[in-house]
Amino acid sequence: MIKVVLNNAVVAPYSQSFFVNISRATARYESRVKGVVEINIIGSVAMKKLNRVYRGKNSDTDVLSFPWQDDKIVNSSMLGEIYLCYARVKRQAKEFVVPEKEEMARMLIHGLLHLVGHDHGRPAEAKKMFGLQEKILAVCQPKK
Repeated sequence: MIKVVLNNAVVAPYSQSFFVNISRATARYESRVKGVVEINIIGSVAMKKLNRVYRGKNSDTDVLSFPWQDDKIVNSSMLGEIYLCYARVKRQAKEFVVPEKEEMARMLIHGLLHLVGHDHGRPAEAKKMFGLQEKILAVCQPKK
């Protein structure tokens, strides 16, 4: 079971149910996606700052994921935090000529997969992660 806590630092046209539905679809395909996930919708300036601090990159990015590091001392249902940059998602949707909701869903799925250990640093990992991401997205079919 996945529980979503949504925080909007910027105005974005997405409801709590949008994020819950995408998260549940992801959990059906990746059993490690369970517990509580905090989803934060932020702007470019805030994302640029996070990206600089945590990844050493002085630009905004679409999604950052911060998994909860369970040290086995504290029993927690927290999966982690995801930060989605609404402005960047909007730009990417235009760039890739896809509906904005589709791109937001794609980035949420991407972030959830990162929380449970998927990565795309090497070609084989990328093929597996992006394949799963697009498979999940296809069943979500977010409306325009």
